[in-house]
Amino acid sequence: MTNLNNARSTRLDQLTENGRQQLLCGGLKGIEKESLRISKDGFIAQTPHPKALGSALTHPYITTDYSEALIELITPPFVDVKDSLAYLRNIHQFVYQHLDNEILLGASMPCGIDGDESIPIAEYGSSNIGRMKHVYRHGLWHRYGRTMQSIAGIHFNYSVPEALWPVLHQQENSQLNLEAFKADAYFGLIRNFQRMGWLILYLFGASPAICKNFFKSRPALMAHFEAFDNGTLYHPYATSLRMSDIGYKSKNQANLKIDYNSIDGYVSSLSAAISTPYPEYETIGTRVDSEYRQLNSNILQIENEFYSTIRPKQITESGEKPTLALKRRGVRYIEMRSLDLDLFNPIGIDEDKARFIEALLLSCLLQDSPKTSDQEHQVNNANQLAVANFGRKPGLELDKGNQKVLLQDWAAEILDAMKPVCAILDRDDANKPYSSALAKQRLLVENPDLTASARMLEQMTALRQPFARFALNTSAEHEQYFKLNKLDKDNTQQFIEMAAESLAKQQEIESKDQIPFDDFLQQYFLQA
Repeated sequence: MTNLNNARSTRLDQLTENGRQQLLCGGLKGIEKESLRISKDGFIAQTPHPKALGSALTHPYITTDYSEALIELITPPFVDVKDSLAYLRNIHQFVYQHLDNEILLGASMPCGIDGDESIPIAEYGSSNIGRMKHVYRHGLWHRYGRTMQSIAGIHFNYSVPEALWPVLHQQENSQLNLEAFKADAYFGLIRNFQRMGWLILYLFGASPAICKNFFKSRPALMAHFEAFDNGTLYHPYATSLRMSDIGYKSKNQANLKIDYNSIDGYVSSLSAAISTPYPEYETIGTRVDSEYRQLNSNILQIENEFYSTIRPKQITESGEKPTLALKRRGVRYIEMRSLDLDLFNPIGIDEDKARFIEALLLSCLLQDSPKTSDQEHQVNNANQLAVANFGRKPGLELDKGNQKVLLQDWAAEILDAMKPVCAILDRDDANKPYSSALAKQRLLVENPDLTASARMLEQMTALRQPFARFALNTSAEHEQYFKLNKLDKDNTQQFIEMAAESLAKQQEIESKDQIPFDDFLQQYFLQA
């Protein structure tokens, strides 16, 4: 069998020698963006998901995440990231037409929270699948608390151009069938991103500070931070506290050994976590006094409970487990999950950032990607935590290949390796958008004060505003932007029709005869 690791180091060289490098262009890009709905008095919204937006259960592009107030906006995948961003802007414009005295919080870390009970858990109606989604969120509450579930972020979805796969497969003389080759290559991309993904936190982290109210349910954690002012805690050199150990972390997940060395290993290790009882969760109980507290008492209720910076994904059929979808049909795309909302942009992400991420993910695909050991996995996590908490600290060193290296030196090395990929992605565009995006990030590596995390702290200091006030004021500016830039009639009508179709679809699901919920869950987890 051909050793794919040896082949990886020459992937780009071979493509270029054969004149096939343009096959790197045309991958699909989609964006998922979460935002808290906030009332005009600055507190998390207690109102239901607006009915005018459609059904959170069945709408393809407008739904909710953990909380009824945590809206999630999803774009279809597009070849040109400009189209992805334009669609995301359209959804924002439509949503803002239907927010009644509320705004979308433009920051990742929540404001306006007064303990767990102030955060309403998302509702999805009376169907079995709707109840399952709600019970799963109840389980997250009992396991981790609601507050950490109200953190918002952006997921960047990317699929490698389909025309590239048979060429890579042939030039490497792989003995794997094409589907297995694709899965193997996607997992190589994932492993490389886990090694280099700290760079996303450094460049684009935008959560260096937190409201003290965030810790109302976990006050002991406050001692780990410095006081910025009476209402705000922070680390002076933090980039993304959202991605630090105050976020979606737990003892049991810290000890999980999910295998990223193959699709079979990944599916097997994740499936084991979903089927292995966990004593601490058994004490919570699954069904108490006829009310479900969680879907089960295992280490993970379902796959989505496992938090990772990047996931292999396959589109699921109705009621299908994600691990089974991967096992049956391989990897369709990857979901990069470590991006904070950009508070300085009304839709939370800009074109330069999106183009840079695409080029980085392609670079991860093209470079050599050895199998990951448990020790390297721990090193990767430690690097991420160091950058999340102290990424702008002068002289910060990270662990790379059994040696300490300066963050700036490693970052420069990664950017240098991306140059030929960016040049190819630019094609014949005279503006060279990918190379331009790369050059802008190089400036941030050379000068940490230019990063979003540094700019936030600088402006909070200059304005003498706590994080909550600064975030709310900036979010109010976003609201004005969307009021001045309204969605055109044709697109508005399309979203109105989608909302109506989603509500009708939910009603249809609920009107059908339902098997008992207990039986539904049993059948779901027995899938094999």
